[in-house]
Amino acid sequence: MPFADELIGPDTARALARAVGAVVPDARLTALRAATSELGPLSLRERADLLRDALLRDLPGDYGSFAGTVRAALNGRHPFSGWLIWPVSGAVATKAIEDGSGEAFDDALDALAELTPRLTSEFAIRLLLERDLDRAMARIIDWTVHPDEHVRRLATEGTRAFLPWAKRVPAILANPRSTVPVISALYRDESEYVRRSVANHLNDLSRERPDLVIETAAAWLADPDGNTRRVVRHGLRTLIKKGHPGALELMGFTPGTVVEIVGPKLAGTTVPFGGTLRFTVSVTNPGQEPVRLAIDYIVHHRKANGSQSGKTFKLTTRTLAPGDTIDLSRDHSFREITTRRYHPGTHAVEVQVNGVVSGRTDFTLLAPG
Repeated sequence: MPFADELIGPDTARALARAVGAVVPDARLTALRAATSELGPLSLRERADLLRDALLRDLPGDYGSFAGTVRAALNGRHPFSGWLIWPVSGAVATKAIEDGSGEAFDDALDALAELTPRLTSEFAIRLLLERDLDRAMARIIDWTVHPDEHVRRLATEGTRAFLPWAKRVPAILANPRSTVPVISALYRDESEYVRRSVANHLNDLSRERPDLVIETAAAWLADPDGNTRRVVRHGLRTLIKKGHPGALELMGFTPGTVVEIVGPKLAGTTVPFGGTLRFTVSVTNPGQEPVRLAIDYIVHHRKANGSQSGKTFKLTTRTLAPGDTIDLSRDHSFREITTRRYHPGTHAVEVQVNGVVSGRTDFTLLAPG
């Protein structure tokens, strides 16, 4: 499986040159062909930007001619899909902004909707959202009833506040409520692909506006279908892990539920670098009523400067009858991964039940042998 940065590589640049060259045979495409040897040291987003800029240099005409070339290539004899769509869609949006007219802006949105089924236009649309959020959103809201699920997903995914790999849109961050009409139109979408994007969009909003997320989720749960509760649960996952009282209550957990917790009990106080932390925990309901519990654990990882940073992981969700006990165990891996760097030294683990933490216990991650 390729690394993320390799998803756009020399083969992508060559495929793009073949597809464009077939519909504009007089274009030399010098910059695009040269880009095949310039991708090596770049990140994925930088590679997309490099090919976008090369395409713009090689096709210097006005927006209309550029968009016409893209549409011709879209329907041409060479494959025009996959990761080459990211730089192409970015070039369309850039060209429309350079044009400056409302007509080009609107047509660029149409072009992105045509391109998105071939991969996604979620990154490129950020340029148009940044230029004129109100004009873009007026068109995007219409996409919520589009017959193509890819276009409906573009409506919600492209307008996420913290879309991975994408630039931030200051106007959305300043007015997060601006995107709520889109996700509220799509939370009951027939497509799981779209509904999952809606949940991720809601989760993004929780980083800055948990009050807005709780308000929105409550409205959805008041008018649900068979998938709504699952969508809301996924959208509230970060707030649940943080023990947000409103999120816990919406999902049927009682904030501050009184339970008896024993643990975490560690199998050992040292963990080999790349090894596994093994622990157990017991939770008992001493009350007279059943309790619904969100049981998580938090690993406080040692940072390079010696401080610690906590990350919450799911253990289970259970309903405990009066007097019942649940015994849980977990093996938490410290295997090296590309998304986290581990530092030897003192770490800690603790249990969180319905937002209440307890039992913090230290352990030592050993240095590599």
